[in-house]
Amino acid sequence: MTPRPRTPRGLVGGTPRSTHTVDFDGRPLPAEEGQTIAAVLWAAGILAWRTTRDGAAPRGAFCGIGACHDCLVTVNGRPNQRACLVPARPGDTITTQEGTGHADLGV
Repeated sequence: MTPRPRTPRGLVGGTPRSTHTVDFDGRPLPAEEGQTIAAVLWAAGILAWRTTRDGAAPRGAFCGIGACHDCLVTVNGRPNQRACLVPARPGDTITTQEGTGHADLGV
């Protein structure tokens, strides 16, 4: 018997119902139905997708439950979306968020 991969899906033996693609900073990434944006980014090996407004320090998922706001991204032009809570939808355009996500407003 071949051992299953050490991933959540490998451990339970599930298969995705459907897959689609999202765009992250101009790069197409595969996404599975029900995955959050954070899960899609993690699966692609991307661990940081936001920079802080003071010092431009990289940030990604920290708490994973939407309490800390470290995982903010811009989705389809809307800044400050929590990647750990927002489901990845077919055709989403996701971009790294710099600071407050409102650079064009000067805030």
